[in-house]
Amino acid sequence: MSSENNRPPKNNPGNNGSPQRFQPKVLLVYLVIVAAILTIWFANPGAGSNVKQLTISELVQAVKDGQIAEGDGVMEPEPSYGRDGYVISGEMTNPALGQDSFDGSGNVPSKVPFSARGRLTEDDFLLVREVLNEKRSSTALQDVLISLLPFLLIIGLLYFLFVRQLKNAGKGAMNFGKSKAKMLTREKDSIMFKDVAGCDEAKEEVSEVVDFLRDPKKFQKIGGRIPKGVLMVGPPGTGKTMLAKAVAGEADVPFFSISGSDFVEMFVGVGAARVRDMFEQGRKSAPCIVFIDEIDAVGRQRGAGLGGGNDEREQTLNSLLVEMDGFDGHEGVIIIAATNRPDVLDGALLRPGRFDRQVTIDLPDLNGRHDILKVHAKKVALSEDVKLEHVARNTPGFSGADLANLLNEGALIAARYNKKVVEMQDIDEARDKISFGRERRRLMDDEDRKITAFHEAGHALVQAVVDDGHLPVHKVTIIPRGQSLGSTMFMPKKDVLNHSRRRLLNQICCGMGGRAAEEIVMGDITSGAAGDIRMVTKTARHMVCDWGMTDLGPVAYGDNKDHVFLGQEVARNQNYSEETAQKIDEAIHVIVEKEYARALDILKEHRKALDVCAEALLEHETIDGKHIHEIIEYGEIRSPITKREVVEPEPEEEEPAEEAKKKAKKDDKNDGLSGEEAPAGAPA
Repeated sequence: MSSENNRPPKNNPGNNGSPQRFQPKVLLVYLVIVAAILTIWFANPGAGSNVKQLTISELVQAVKDGQIAEGDGVMEPEPSYGRDGYVISGEMTNPALGQDSFDGSGNVPSKVPFSARGRLTEDDFLLVREVLNEKRSSTALQDVLISLLPFLLIIGLLYFLFVRQLKNAGKGAMNFGKSKAKMLTREKDSIMFKDVAGCDEAKEEVSEVVDFLRDPKKFQKIGGRIPKGVLMVGPPGTGKTMLAKAVAGEADVPFFSISGSDFVEMFVGVGAARVRDMFEQGRKSAPCIVFIDEIDAVGRQRGAGLGGGNDEREQTLNSLLVEMDGFDGHEGVIIIAATNRPDVLDGALLRPGRFDRQVTIDLPDLNGRHDILKVHAKKVALSEDVKLEHVARNTPGFSGADLANLLNEGALIAARYNKKVVEMQDIDEARDKISFGRERRRLMDDEDRKITAFHEAGHALVQAVVDDGHLPVHKVTIIPRGQSLGSTMFMPKKDVLNHSRRRLLNQICCGMGGRAAEEIVMGDITSGAAGDIRMVTKTARHMVCDWGMTDLGPVAYGDNKDHVFLGQEVARNQNYSEETAQKIDEAIHVIVEKEYARALDILKEHRKALDVCAEALLEHETIDGKHIHEIIEYGEIRSPITKREVVEPEPEEEEPAEEAKKKAKKDDKNDGLSGEEAPAGAPA
């Protein structure tokens, strides 16, 4: 016998690894079934057998004929038939064997059960009583069971349906205060620090926590104390949660993960109870790490909101503050939290002793984007012409999540065109789709197409003339993308960290190029410049009120005020006079009008180039930025305009000659088959 037979049974994986326990519900179901069978059996004696029903006269005649011997039956009073009513049951000689046959040869039974009900005369009663015994067929216990079993059955069902359900409901209510923190293991999360790129400084900050947990004496020898809490701050998609998963993969300690929204439920006091339970679990597993994602769900500033006052979220925050740094303390429990709204967090939560360290994870720079692309490119089949350095340079402002989505969209586009690898053209199309929206083949008449073509040509020509190489034109199209009927796309050469006055004025001039082209060509203006007007007005207002780039001087007129309750910018605090407000409006108007006039002058100077560019857009729908410069310099497009074409799938390799001969012989044998049963190579 092998040793495998002596091993204990494995735990059921569907039961959280614990052995299966006896279920009382199963026993209750079995008891109900048995009780029902016994009730039916005792209520109908002889049920399930072939009982011969006799009348009283037939019973008396059978007794006289000797078919019922002494002791072969019993008789009991039956009140339903009156005072002289009786029910008589027992066994009688099988009439098929004759009166003297009691041996029961063959398959024919020697005796059969009988039953008779009715009223007996005095003479018949004496005759039957002499033959049958007077003992009862059932005992007192059986009578009690017959009487009580239906009630017991009903009570059992009520207990099963109501009492146990109420108990389970009570247990569920008690579990509301239990923490929903999930404990992660290294087998489940395989993300390591090497899989996180683009945030080297943040990795160094959190790696100190991991090093302290592995070797605390290294820091304690010089009097160092590990931070009790680390708050990771950054825009969405920059890798805060992924970095926390990397900490879980690197640390050899228990790692609990929970979301800020998991604390607050519909019942009062649940959030605070869950906070206490979470820290209690952490103390039992200390040293450990607890990661709270989106902590702004419970950590918003207290006393804010409509009506202020006390609410469930504030109770949860109070409990969190006490547990992080109260009288009891939480030695060995390190809190790592993530949020993209640090401005709305309560000040008591951010003080040293709670979150001692704030780690900023900003949008990746050029080198960071290149590293992130190399990590995600391992799972994508890229062509040799794809240069990740070029992709990183052309994606300023992209987060780590955007870059991962960029490669994934490129792979989907390549698969749509039946390619085996992702080419640079697919990456460019994916970038345009993410940045400006997907192309929409919207039905447009000739007039709308012409207006859109001149509008976009105006943007492109003005930008090509005023640009100093910082923001070149990337592509111009009259195919609707997103909410716009056409698009003029620009591609920054580097990350924009500062805004100069000259470049801001160039952006406003470019933004008004579309409206200027409409006025020059059509002699009329349309609503297509609504988005451009909002953009240039916003830029001009920032120049006047925030950046001090006008004659009003370097003074901030109005502070942007973030409303804590709504969590968004809803108002500008006007801390200046009405006279100053008029000057601000006048300065904004002067900037926009001046740049609009500048755009008109540029387009009138290059009127022929404007017509050529619009005609090219009407013919090809999309042209590149280099074509705009060729039109300005040479008056025509000299570079070829490429269009995407669907590549047909490569045909399968032809079979060798010997395989073809074998297949031909097989086809000859299958001449009589239907079309569905014919071989794959047979003609349709």
